[in-house]
Order: sequence, then structure tokens, then C-alpha cells
Amino acid sequence: MAKVPSKITPSYLENAALHYLERFASSRGNLHHVLMRKVDRAVAHWGGTREDHAEQVDAVIAKLARLGYLDDAAYAEARTRTLHRQGKGLRTIRATLAAKGVDGGTAAAALDALAEEVTEPDLAAAIRLARKRRLGPFRAQGRAEMRQKDLAALARAGFDFDTCRRVIEADSAEVLEE
Repeated sequence: MAKVPSKITPSYLENAALHYLERFASSRGNLHHVLMRKVDRAVAHWGGTREDHAEQVDAVIAKLARLGYLDDAAYAEARTRTLHRQGKGLRTIRATLAAKGVDGGTAAAALDALAEEVTEPDLAAAIRLARKRRLGPFRAQGRAEMRQKDLAALARAGFDFDTCRRVIEADSAEVLEE
């Protein structure tokens, strides 16, 4: 049996937002999306229109941002570092941030901050992914036979051909580490 959604009130929206932020880091855009899904479920059950509650959602988000619970720049920088550590390329990071509602300028600033910390962020991420998935020089055996598959795996991860080739065709893992 489906749970009956709560009626939308400013206090309900604020509590729902705080509960979400206790569990997940979020951008303003993502939190707006989450709260509007709650509004959509409530409107479908209780009636009314989506626009009736959109201003309430915006007010809650503005209040939480003013209180310091939402900071898109800090979220974007933290998420960028995390995704880079996981072996994600700059293109993938930019797309992930856009999907989470981070505007282009904030995402660009976070990527610039990463570029200041790491000289070649895409190459470093590709090396990390190759190590994790045992591609190219990190492969124990059959490296020549698996060259095309290894290149394809890195390309699917969003890296350009030159970066893929530099990683897969490296003489050894030690050469890449330098």
C-alpha cells in the first residue's frame, strides 16, 4: 500500500530539506529538484498546482543558503575532488555537476581549482582508473592482445584519445607514476 504524502507547508518543506541535507551534500539546484518531487507527489494526491508551492520551495532554499547549509561552490569543489579521485575525467565531472544543478561558472571555478592542484588532471584520473581496473601497464598478462579493449575502456570513461594512448602505451606503471 502506497504511503500518503504529507501536505505541503513551509515547515514541512524546511524539515524535509534539513533531513535530506543531514544525509547528503547537495547543491541548490539538486535540493530544489528533490523538494519539487515531494511537491509533485503531494499535489497529485491532495490537489492544487505545482506553482502554488514553488515559491515556498525557493524561500526554504534561500533561507538554508543564508544559514550556510547550502554552498554551491564548496559542494562543487568537494564533488570535483571526489570524482577525480575515483578516476573520472574533466568532461565527466562537468556533466555530473551540471546534472546536480551546479551552474557552469561554479563548475568551471571548481575545475580550475583542481587544475591548480594537479598539473594534468585528466592524465592523473586516467592513470588512477587504469590502476583500479588493471588496464595497460597495470595488466599482469596479455597486454598487447588487450590494447584495443583497454583503449576503449578509457575512452568510454570520457578521456580523449591522446590521454588514453599515453596511459595504455606507457612502458611500465613506474613510468606513469613519474
